[in-house]
Amino acid sequence: MNIDVIWTLISLVLTLFIFSYLFGDNPVFRIATGIFVGAAAGYFAVVIIYQVILPHLVVPLIQGSILALFPLILSGLLLTKLSPRLGRLGNVSMAVLVGSGAAIAIGGAALGTIFGQVRAAIDAFGSQANTSGTSPLLLGVEGLFLLAGTVTALAYFNFGGKEQAGQAPARVAISAWLSGIGKFFIALTFGAIFAGVLTAGLTALVERADFVIRTISTLITG
Repeated sequence: MNIDVIWTLISLVLTLFIFSYLFGDNPVFRIATGIFVGAAAGYFAVVIIYQVILPHLVVPLIQGSILALFPLILSGLLLTKLSPRLGRLGNVSMAVLVGSGAAIAIGGAALGTIFGQVRAAIDAFGSQANTSGTSPLLLGVEGLFLLAGTVTALAYFNFGGKEQAGQAPARVAISAWLSGIGKFFIALTFGAIFAGVLTAGLTALVERADFVIRTISTLITG
């Protein structure tokens, strides 16, 4: 048996172990998930060591870089979180991690999503948008649909209301009307996302089922 056949048999066994979850949680399923978690942890550990720690920390320190001392000190302080008595020393490292993560998330959302959405809504009405020979009327309808979806979806997240005597605060009529349309666009988006996730899952299921059937047929006939 060559190495390809061995790896094919291992893939078949692990696939069947995962499919065994259809009958409920069982030891063979836990074995497969444990192998997956262990392999993933080992892979990420190797990636972190060879692509982060060695090139961005160890090598600069060997070359005499003073700036590399800051991540080294912060990493050492972060390890103090393992001790109940010294845990406060790691708050500085945690603050840097949380602040950097929040800044990256906000910057990515603003530059990659909000500004991109605004630019797409503007470009939909630009003359350069018609590069495929599509009818200008159809492009205008698509642009209006995109603009309406963007504006109404943003209006849905406007939770301000007008106070009235003896009544709970309520949205003004135009805001309530726009938020109702925005709710439709949001539901449409979530439906499309769910359909995409479901399609991807079914595709993976069909591929694995086909792999099992072909492998078993090959083993029986070959």
